[in-house]
Amino acid sequence: MIHTEQWTATIDIEEHDDTTHAVARLHTRDATALEGRGTARRNPADREVPEIGAELAVARALADLQHRLIEATIADIEQATGEPAHLTR
Repeated sequence: MIHTEQWTATIDIEEHDDTTHAVARLHTRDATALEGRGTARRNPADREVPEIGAELAVARALADLQHRLIEATIADIEQATGEPAHLTR
Protein backbone atom coordinates (compact mmCIF):
# COMPACT_ATOMS: atom_id res chain seq x y z
CA MET A 1 0.00 0.00 0.00
CA ILE A 2 1.27 3.46 -0.89
CA HIS A 3 0.62 6.35 1.44
CA THR A 4 1.28 9.88 0.26
CA GLU A 5 1.03 13.12 2.17
CA GLN A 6 2.31 16.63 1.79
CA TRP A 7 3.92 18.86 4.37
CA THR A 8 4.62 22.52 3.72
CA ALA A 9 7.31 24.82 4.98
CA THR A 10 7.18 28.58 5.18
CA ILE A 11 10.10 30.87 5.80
CA ASP A 12 9.75 34.44 7.01
CA ILE A 13 12.75 36.77 6.76
CA GLU A 14 13.11 40.15 8.46
CA GLU A 15 16.01 42.53 8.09
CA HIS A 16 16.79 45.23 10.64
CA ASP A 17 19.90 47.31 10.07
CA ASP A 18 22.82 44.83 10.10
CA THR A 19 20.79 41.86 11.42
CA THR A 20 18.62 39.39 9.54
CA HIS A 21 16.19 37.05 11.30
CA ALA A 22 14.53 34.02 9.73
CA VAL A 23 11.76 31.75 11.01
CA ALA A 24 11.17 28.41 9.27
CA ARG A 25 7.85 26.70 10.02
CA LEU A 26 6.97 23.13 9.07
CA HIS A 27 3.26 22.33 8.82
CA THR A 28 2.16 18.68 8.74
CA ARG A 29 -1.16 17.21 7.64
CA ASP A 30 -2.38 16.94 11.24
CA ALA A 31 -1.75 20.67 11.80
CA THR A 32 1.44 20.07 13.76
CA ALA A 33 3.77 23.01 13.36
CA LEU A 34 7.43 23.05 14.26
CA GLU A 35 9.47 26.23 14.17
CA GLY A 36 13.17 26.92 13.73
CA ARG A 37 14.90 30.28 14.07
CA GLY A 38 18.11 31.69 12.68
CA THR A 39 19.96 35.00 12.77
CA ALA A 40 22.76 36.53 10.73
CA ARG A 41 24.66 39.68 11.61
CA ARG A 42 26.70 41.70 9.13
CA ASN A 43 29.95 43.17 10.27
CA PRO A 44 29.60 46.95 9.75
CA ALA A 45 32.91 46.91 7.86
CA ASP A 46 31.54 44.43 5.29
CA ARG A 47 29.79 45.44 2.09
CA GLU A 48 25.98 45.34 2.31
CA VAL A 49 24.65 42.32 0.37
CA PRO A 50 21.19 41.50 1.80
CA GLU A 51 20.98 38.13 0.02
CA ILE A 52 23.95 36.82 2.00
CA GLY A 53 22.35 37.69 5.34
CA ALA A 54 19.08 36.10 4.23
CA GLU A 55 20.83 32.93 3.06
CA LEU A 56 22.72 32.53 6.32
CA ALA A 57 19.72 33.30 8.54
CA VAL A 58 17.54 30.86 6.58
CA ALA A 59 20.22 28.15 6.68
CA ARG A 60 20.44 28.54 10.45
CA ALA A 61 16.64 28.51 10.81
CA LEU A 62 16.41 25.31 8.76
CA ALA A 63 19.20 23.70 10.80
CA ASP A 64 17.32 24.62 13.99
CA LEU A 65 14.10 23.23 12.50
CA GLN A 66 15.88 19.99 11.57
CA HIS A 67 17.12 19.61 15.14
CA ARG A 68 13.64 20.22 16.55
CA LEU A 69 12.10 17.70 14.13
CA ILE A 70 14.58 15.02 15.21
CA GLU A 71 13.85 15.79 18.88
CA ALA A 72 10.10 15.51 18.21
CA THR A 73 10.68 12.19 16.43
CA ILE A 74 12.66 10.84 19.38
CA ALA A 75 9.91 11.89 21.78
CA ASP A 76 7.26 10.22 19.59
CA ILE A 77 9.27 6.98 19.38
CA GLU A 78 9.79 6.94 23.14
CA GLN A 79 6.10 7.57 23.76
CA ALA A 80 5.08 4.79 21.36
CA THR A 81 7.56 2.20 22.62
CA GLY A 82 8.08 3.15 26.25
CA GLU A 83 11.82 2.76 25.62
CA PRO A 84 14.61 5.31 25.22
CA ALA A 85 15.24 6.07 21.54
CA HIS A 86 18.66 6.61 19.99
CA LEU A 87 18.67 7.69 16.37
CA THR A 88 21.75 7.22 14.24
CA ARG A 89 22.64 9.04 11.06
